[in-house]
Amino acid sequence: MNDSAMKCVMIIDSELPMGVIANTSAILGVTLGKYTPENVGRDVTDATGKKHLGIITTPIAMLKGNKDILKELRERLYAPEFHELVVVDFSDVAQSCNLYSEYITKAAGIPEREHTYLGVAIYGGKKKVNKLTGFMPLLR
Repeated sequence: MNDSAMKCVMIIDSELPMGVIANTSAILGVTLGKYTPENVGRDVTDATGKKHLGIITTPIAMLKGNKDILKELRERLYAPEFHELVVVDFSDVAQSCNLYSEYITKAAGIPEREHTYLGVAIYGGKKKVNKLTGFMPLLR
């Protein structure tokens, strides 16, 4: 749908239960949509006149990770060379909370090194995204 120099990937811990994988990717996708609204296409009308809300115009590669790969990747993404990438993470700290206010409070008391990442989404220049994720297999 889009042939730009940009790329979007989600790396999900493939060892998680299917429901948690689905929930993690949904959460990452909603946040990506907030921070990259230019990637959401215009609404579409089908041949019967029915309206379909715009969807993302940049394909999202779903990649297979595990907690160690995600931890290392998230750490690398804090480096200055990757500052222009849009990075969304979802961790056990967030997943364990029922209210966003609880997440804010809990996260403030837990150092990053103690977060276990369930998934990370990255959007940015293809070269930088590929440098970080080009070796990762597709999540199937």
